[in-house]
Amino acid sequence: MKKPKLMLAVLLFLLCLINGYAQDNTNVLEELKKVAIIDQKVMMPMRDGVRLSTDIYRPKGDGKYPIIFSRTPYNFNSYRDGELVTRTLQTALDAVQKGYAYIVQNERGRFFSEGEWDILGTPTTDGYDAFTWMAAQNWSNGKIGTLGCSSTAEWQMAVAALEHPNLAAMVPQGYGAGVGRIGKFYEQGNWFRGGAQQMLFTAWLYGTQHDEFKPSLPSNITQEDLQRIQRFYDMAPRYPKVDWSVGLKHLPVQDIIKNVNGPKGIYEDMIRRTPNDPAWYKGGLYHDDMPFNTPSFWFVSWYDVSSSPNLALYNHVRNNAKDAAVRDNQYLVIAPTLHCAYTRATENTIVGERSVGDARLNYNELVYGWFDVWLKGESSDALKKMPKVKYFTMGSNQWQSADTWPPENAVMTTYYLNSQGKANTGAGNGTLSTKKPTKDNPDTFKYDPMNPVMSYGGNVCCTGNAVQGGSFDQQEMEKRDDILVYTSEPLTEGIEVSGFIESTLYISSDMKDTDFTIKLIDVYPDGKAYNLDETIQRVRYREGYTKEVFMQADQVYKVDLTPMSTSNYFEKGHRIRIEVSSSNFPRFDRNLNTGGNNFDESEAKVATNSVHHAAKYLSSIRLPIVKKKK
Repeated sequence: MKKPKLMLAVLLFLLCLINGYAQDNTNVLEELKKVAIIDQKVMMPMRDGVRLSTDIYRPKGDGKYPIIFSRTPYNFNSYRDGELVTRTLQTALDAVQKGYAYIVQNERGRFFSEGEWDILGTPTTDGYDAFTWMAAQNWSNGKIGTLGCSSTAEWQMAVAALEHPNLAAMVPQGYGAGVGRIGKFYEQGNWFRGGAQQMLFTAWLYGTQHDEFKPSLPSNITQEDLQRIQRFYDMAPRYPKVDWSVGLKHLPVQDIIKNVNGPKGIYEDMIRRTPNDPAWYKGGLYHDDMPFNTPSFWFVSWYDVSSSPNLALYNHVRNNAKDAAVRDNQYLVIAPTLHCAYTRATENTIVGERSVGDARLNYNELVYGWFDVWLKGESSDALKKMPKVKYFTMGSNQWQSADTWPPENAVMTTYYLNSQGKANTGAGNGTLSTKKPTKDNPDTFKYDPMNPVMSYGGNVCCTGNAVQGGSFDQQEMEKRDDILVYTSEPLTEGIEVSGFIESTLYISSDMKDTDFTIKLIDVYPDGKAYNLDETIQRVRYREGYTKEVFMQADQVYKVDLTPMSTSNYFEKGHRIRIEVSSSNFPRFDRNLNTGGNNFDESEAKVATNSVHHAAKYLSSIRLPIVKKKK
């Protein structure tokens, strides 16, 4: 008789939770109604006649208000499956209570917005047209700020390059998918790293791109009808869940979404592009030859997929914005979190398995303080105290300040790889030290694409259940013979590494093309080995991304990998480690070692790959060590 009573108690508890959740949602809406004029499903016209679905929340009264604008490919509809949801409503309530109009809009082709969707939509026209429309409203004060994280942020930079007169400020967060080519980085919106595909987009597009046969609404549908049907029909497809830990293994790569009966869309086109394909320069990505002149508050996180190119863009804007005043009004926060997880930091923030302590920050105060300055012309006590760069150092677990990134007192220090020819596994004899090697004892391993090194933690997002991001103990992974492990002696004093980490490998292979990967690790005295960042280089692109240069068997080649980034304090007694291999899957796609297209291939070759270290082959990693002021 106890079980039925227990089940009844559980059921009553769940019903109370559901009722409480519904009540909270209703409360948010009711509070919003008290202070805001709510105008949902406004169909904002673009220059080509396409109308974009837009929800507007503005303070009651006859005043003129600054606008906070979010533009997104995601579903912000206030009702899902007939139930009220409040994420957008809560954001709107916060903004309106602070004296702002909040406007959220779907990219063209998404949900109720008309037109055909593409990656980033057509932001260089749609974003500009939206600014013009909003600024012309009689309740607008003419000042517009943009806000968003991830795909709600990525379009901001390319639109800013058009220099609309009413765009006054931006807050891009986790914005890497909008960064195209910046200096050494040809990531093209997180699609590549070092010429290898980042597989997050395969899983992301499965659940994001609408099928070419998606239903559409009449072009003359009224706002009244849209407001009515949003309660029970939100244009959101319900794709079946996919086990991406299995799905991403399918070959050829170009058929992965097709293999899981996913939507037909732009993936099959994008997967064929090279890192410098002209198509990357026709859409909404921001590239380093475009102008920029908007005060911006940038938010980056250490375990995001694109911290290095994001930081490179921040530096590019600070050095190249047209006006000195704009160059001087670029601010940066770097948090020790996963993608867009800033506000999830707690008193004991754990990222993966590693605790980084109290990583909390009052983001709301900073964001609204920023908008108060640029959209209202008010002062902000929070911003007065804000350094140009506020970054979190893991290990010492503290927020720090700097005027530049990297910190101006960071000094690049070279550590050289060495071994007795057997750096394979964590039990091998690979070393990492500031002393140059004199004799070449190359370390060799077999790389089998059908048995790749699996991603374990890391700087990643959006791969479903295939990869869990963050910092994890790598000791079990280091038992593999195809991972070379190079470790320093225990540190006699603690050091802070903050900035871009550069690495050079001298390699050889019996294949025309292969990949090399590097992972930077903090090794604790008890042996735990926590990953900090990782990178990869497809060797055919070692001389740049405008051409492919294949290898000759057994010749030694210099390979500079794309920079990693971190801020980590290696305590006294800890050791610095790097792992070298040829795969990190499915974080990155597998090089099948054939020298072919890779995206349309199903057969692989096993490569014999070597890392060299001698007087003329100085494989190394260069760490930005912060010299503390005495």
